[in-house]
Amino acid sequence: MLNRLKAILTDFIQQADLVLLGLCCIATLYGIVLVFSATRYMDPATGLRRMIIQTAALGLGIVVYIFFSMLDLESITRKWKWLLAFNVGFILLLVTPFGHGAEQTGNNAWLKFPGIPFNIGPAEVVKISFVLLLAKQIEWLWEEKEDLKSFRSAVFVALHTFGLCGLYFLVSGDMGNALVFVFIFLCMAFVAGFALRWFLLFFAVGGGAFALAWKFDLIYGYMKKRFIVLFDHSFDVQGAAWQQNRSLLAIGSGGFYGQGYLNGNLTQSGSWSLPAKQTDLIFAVTGEELGLIGCVAVMVLLTAIIFRVLLVARRAKTPFYRYVCVGMASILIFQTVINIGMCLFVMPTIGITLPFFSYGGSSVVTLYMAMGVVSGIKKRSPEMRRVARSPLR
Repeated sequence: MLNRLKAILTDFIQQADLVLLGLCCIATLYGIVLVFSATRYMDPATGLRRMIIQTAALGLGIVVYIFFSMLDLESITRKWKWLLAFNVGFILLLVTPFGHGAEQTGNNAWLKFPGIPFNIGPAEVVKISFVLLLAKQIEWLWEEKEDLKSFRSAVFVALHTFGLCGLYFLVSGDMGNALVFVFIFLCMAFVAGFALRWFLLFFAVGGGAFALAWKFDLIYGYMKKRFIVLFDHSFDVQGAAWQQNRSLLAIGSGGFYGQGYLNGNLTQSGSWSLPAKQTDLIFAVTGEELGLIGCVAVMVLLTAIIFRVLLVARRAKTPFYRYVCVGMASILIFQTVINIGMCLFVMPTIGITLPFFSYGGSSVVTLYMAMGVVSGIKKRSPEMRRVARSPLR
């Protein structure tokens, strides 16, 4: 058993993407430091407890990264029916007594199991298995010599995406994570070579549907307000615009160097002064206490991680592996752009956290799961690997 474990760890060190793991760990450690500052206003013990939880999530994430680096994705996706059943079943758990969420928005996007000290977001896990399924679906079309530019192929892939996305939104009411599925689909379909006309049709139909839903009040009132405040920052300043106005104030007050770690006026005040500071607005905490330099460091780290994933995609040995890497990168891209844009008041507030930085144990672990999948693809790419065979293959 010990020899087996030693062989696995040796193989991991020799073949896995240690650069990607290192970047992820640096980003998470940076995030842990920010989470402590964002939560110590309650009391130092609370900040320390959140810091310990996030550190434990990092440790578990590294274990998960190693495990998923060893998996044979092609063998897993051959059992695609089980993966699809898992996605649907895991989402439907939200309608059981285990599901709960925010009463003020009606969202029901979390699972709480007895004995587990943290909540689990089904969307975080399902995004990864969805990427694998969608990549398998596109690969099947390619192997069957289907014309990826045809209407039939576009509909075939879109039905899978919007079926799962629609189910998740109906069950949870969580628009933010529902949109992540759509963005994954668009990125993977674009890389696969689907015709540009179908993307134009999608945006035209989507835009028209949004306009009609807006006109006939089919969009929740709080969601409409979140879009209105983007164009009129003075609208509902005590409600829909409150969170983002406070975020802008915090970032602006930080200047170039920031007010100093643990010294931010809004960060170290009550939650009313800067709400959701350890989750949605962790970037605002960075701006206030560490200034422009701290914000640039966050963006550089996330950009480096994304580029590393795309580098593995470029050198992947099969189209399937390439699609998977692009799907994982699209998760990071969407969450990074939306979260930072939300803090800068140029994107609507839709409850999207900043990858690796925001507080949340399940989010951190699933991100390392996704990056572990990418690391496993790197191992199996002839141009990037150094040893021929994994002990688990």
